[in-house]
Amino acid sequence: MAAIPKRIEKETQKLSSEPPPGVTAVPDKDNYRYFHINMSGPDGTPYEAGVYVLELFLPEGYPMEPPKVRFLTKIYHPNIDKLGRICLDVLKDKWSPALQIRTVLLSIQ
Repeated sequence: MAAIPKRIEKETQKLSSEPPPGVTAVPDKDNYRYFHINMSGPDGTPYEAGVYVLELFLPEGYPMEPPKVRFLTKIYHPNIDKLGRICLDVLKDKWSPALQIRTVLLSIQ
């Protein structure tokens, strides 16, 4: 297996040691670029009682390219299509290499 890029290694360690509130992100044991995400719905919203499962993938071009994230749990939301794909500016044209996995997950939540 290829060496893990330092940036991904640091972000993975930080997600483990300082997870965003209501979010767990576990790297796949066979692919360090793939994460299993569990996310609690934000308080004060119709989603607050739910726990949602997502997948996050870091493409080869990361951090110059945004991560690919989608909901695996079926959810009704105007910014999420029936396949779980998320319409969010930081995952598209507003992506910046300064952003991290943590900030993406907080933006989704």
